[in-house]
Amino acid sequence: MRLYCTASRAVIPFEAGPKVSLYVCGITPYDSTHLGHAATYLTYDLLIRRLEELGHGVRYVRNITDVDDSILPKARELGVHYLDLAATEVARFQSDMAALEMRAPDVEPRATEAIDSIVDLVARLLDSGHAYMTAGTVYFDISTFSGFGQLCHYPEERMIKLARARGGNPDDPHRRHPLDFVLWQPSLDDEPSWRAPFGVGRPGWHIECSAMAMGEHGETVDLHGGGTDLIFPHHECEIAQSEALTRKPFVRHWLHSAMVNYEGEKMSKSLGNLVFVNDLRKKADPRAIRLALMRHHYRSGFEWFDTDIDEGIAMLNRLLAAASADAGPAPAPYAKRVRDALDNDLDAPRALEALADLADAILSGGTDASAPMALSELAVLLGVRLDRPVAVGSGAPE
Repeated sequence: MRLYCTASRAVIPFEAGPKVSLYVCGITPYDSTHLGHAATYLTYDLLIRRLEELGHGVRYVRNITDVDDSILPKARELGVHYLDLAATEVARFQSDMAALEMRAPDVEPRATEAIDSIVDLVARLLDSGHAYMTAGTVYFDISTFSGFGQLCHYPEERMIKLARARGGNPDDPHRRHPLDFVLWQPSLDDEPSWRAPFGVGRPGWHIECSAMAMGEHGETVDLHGGGTDLIFPHHECEIAQSEALTRKPFVRHWLHSAMVNYEGEKMSKSLGNLVFVNDLRKKADPRAIRLALMRHHYRSGFEWFDTDIDEGIAMLNRLLAAASADAGPAPAPYAKRVRDALDNDLDAPRALEALADLADAILSGGTDASAPMALSELAVLLGVRLDRPVAVGSGAPE
């Protein structure tokens, strides 16, 4: 299998041992699951399915960021406890993921459950001189880590701009450098807080994932993933703070899925144009949603149009019809195309094209009785079961 590596900026062989450690950044549960989430986790679901078929075991860890600078203001706005908000949205998310046949993680750690590990990491960073404390806040000192920027390869000006846009505060006068990032900060009066040797407060966002990733996988992770919006600052900062302590590679292979736009505009809460999986589930079989998403390569940011779901519905109906046929052509060439596409940087569109070609060939006739079963088995490899009729209106409860 060959996969694009963000750090290498190239499609390279994925060196997988018998057991693959996979860490994917999960949701901050303050809103419903949208298509951007679905497209991201579909990428890693396809990866897991193919790796397992190739004989590898996969230990899949996907975290829940249940305390950070996004969920706390939302809980304040709604007048609810932040953990109650998290519980509601996590349940909705898990329902959506199950409906889309996404593999559940083996472990789903929560930031609030990793506080002791986080405090330990921050204390070690302070003791080793990689962090400093000013006005009650602990910052990571990027000048102590020469590899800062090795993942994103962005010039400093762009990193500062992105830090400002993505929740950082590079203009904070307490920082020695604009790109120094928060490890621990004082909590506001209505925010959760924990006691630490360096003060009562709460963790910064980036240190949470380092603690959870290393806590579950050890000092080095085989593959770490997420959306491209996490390359900087989140994943870049994870590398810096982790490798500063361990002096070992934090991640062997970085994989990122591109963003989803909606009919010509960035899909965002501020624009009010998020397409929620729960809403689509009320209109179409979840398998049709999955098929519609697989028409796009994970590294190619794409536009979602309301008519896209019609393509998924049509594809599902063709597959179901072919799976119930009596015979078709020899399936081996189509099976090879599906697997070769997945092994070539998870090329879901080409894999789906091969599957559709097999379905069309079956519907055109043939004498090989194994073809419909082979179609169903290949569809399962892509996460689409063909053993039940179309179901509509399966959205999660409000």
